[in-house]
Amino acid sequence: MTIEKIGPERAVMADRPEPAGVPPQAVSATARRWVEFNLHDRAAMRVAEDASTASILLDMFAPFRTQGLERHDLTITEAGEPMRDASHADQDYRYTDTSLYLRAMKVQVVADGGGYRVHGTRELLTATLPLLDKVLVSRDAAMIHAATFDYRGHGIAMPAWGGVGKTSTVAKLLQVEGVGFMGDDWAFMAGDGRLLGFAKPMFIKPHHRPIYPHLFARRRKPLVPSRLSKPIAELTTLVHPLVTQFPRVAALSRRWSPEHMMVSPQVALPNATISTAAPLAAAVFVERYEGSGASLEEKDIDWMVSRLIGNFHDELPRHSRDLVTALAATGMLPAERFFADKATVLARSLDGKPTFLLRVPAAFSADRASDVIVERLLDALGGAGIG
Repeated sequence: MTIEKIGPERAVMADRPEPAGVPPQAVSATARRWVEFNLHDRAAMRVAEDASTASILLDMFAPFRTQGLERHDLTITEAGEPMRDASHADQDYRYTDTSLYLRAMKVQVVADGGGYRVHGTRELLTATLPLLDKVLVSRDAAMIHAATFDYRGHGIAMPAWGGVGKTSTVAKLLQVEGVGFMGDDWAFMAGDGRLLGFAKPMFIKPHHRPIYPHLFARRRKPLVPSRLSKPIAELTTLVHPLVTQFPRVAALSRRWSPEHMMVSPQVALPNATISTAAPLAAAVFVERYEGSGASLEEKDIDWMVSRLIGNFHDELPRHSRDLVTALAATGMLPAERFFADKATVLARSLDGKPTFLLRVPAAFSADRASDVIVERLLDALGGAGIG
């Protein structure tokens, strides 16, 4: 697939005219200031600078800020658009052939060719993620939930469930000669066989203290004791749907939550080389289990594709999953077609590469687990002739 270049990579805010075809109810008639993002020349996004959700999207997509894009696949503003003769799905949402309004999220999604316009006054990161994934799949790339690193010119993906130890393992891997950081949470696999990085902010928690001691050496903000991290995380998950109603509060909670520190990779990993892309060489799915020792098992590509799709969807925030369900239920984004298209992209990306399942005892601390993961990862890569 040929990917059209969509714009420069330098990042600033820009004044740009509205595109033709956008209803006046959706945007101001005068020029509006936009913040733009270019994700690896695969997807282009712009957010109204005055939108309540702008600060959160600026934080999370900071590596991709740019200016002067020639197209926009996602346009995000506050004001909604009329929905004439809309159908109702009980009290949950209203929809037409090309638009959807979710009552619980108070967000409107309007299909715009191969892209979308998204409107709402709440935090819209949860609405943006699945739509961004859909746009990327149409451009031969797919979003995954994984730690990723460049190992002597080879891209390695380490998908895992939340809490397995991705962020801890990344710090240990960077002590290995020839390892570059690509991301600790989200990334993209392209159908042409490349692994594309996403060096978004990192969330450092109390149990990371032995692994990132420099972040705890100077006063930043108080964090809860490690023993309280899990209960606090569970509480955060419960209140997240409420917090998203107030984007500025959500932005503050990300920065000042006692559960974590949000820091850039450049601060968390000051001596690391940051790599934006590398040829994909292997994928290793890591999980915790109730056994007593680590085990490594080679898997086939179909198994890995299934795990990548299921893991990414499961790790999305609840409102993101609700949006996917509503888009599928109303026919705006048929689930069977989308997941099949994403599976095709991932299978092409993984074609000919080794894929593994690495299981690590749940009883291991984050520090010990990350040591074991690094050791077994390097053994697996060496055995496959990588690096």
